Amino acid sequence: MEQRDPPSTRSLVQWGGRRILYNPTQLTTISLEWFDPRFWSMRHLVRQRFEGRGQALAVETPAGPLVLRRFLRGGWVARWVSDRYLFLGQERSRAFREFDLLQTLFERGLPVPEPMAALCDQSGLTYRSALIMSEIVGGQTLADLADQLSSEQWSELRMTLSSFFEAGLRHPDLNARNILRDQQGRWYLIDFDRARLARRPVDPRPMIRRLQRSFRRLGVRVEPAALDL
Repeated sequence: MEQRDPPSTRSLVQWGGRRILYNPTQLTTISLEWFDPRFWSMRHLVRQRFEGRGQALAVETPAGPLVLRRFLRGGWVARWVSDRYLFLGQERSRAFREFDLLQTLFERGLPVPEPMAALCDQSGLTYRSALIMSEIVGGQTLADLADQLSSEQWSELRMTLSSFFEAGLRHPDLNARNILRDQQGRWYLIDFDRARLARRPVDPRPMIRRLQRSFRRLGVRVEPAALDL
């Protein structure tokens, strides 16, 4: 029997400086409007607005429930430039890099949202970026659940985090709001902007320390042993 290559999960469309990378196995249609929050708001298709700098929205689409997240500046730079980055090529844009990383993790069976589409909207020397991915429907953040978890649930979280670190993931913003638990009790990581994947397991301690600091900022008390990997 003839073996066929699996269908590609990466297709590119372009209109001038506007480029969309999308997964044709999941989306039969995609347009620039999908990356504009106003498009969904005007049609009353915004199901939820999430906290955070990226102003993520849960939206109801022809492909089902998805999440749209724009890439916005933080820190002092945001005072002058809110959403533009220096253009160094479409493959180095924030959304394209996160799309590819998510797809790699998803194909390895790690619990992450499935990437659907990424936008790189270039104008001159700069660009804007946005990402569309599957929604973890009914997901609750670790920040909201921490004081309710059983020892078994903490153990399941430790195993999930360990699987990412063993895979070589370096998550630069691991915090209690970037870890979700779905309605079936499965843990997920989200928000992989600037994350990297090494070829070998990584030291989890810097990321765990960052996660512990996020608990303190939120005023959530967590025993150190709960995150002892």
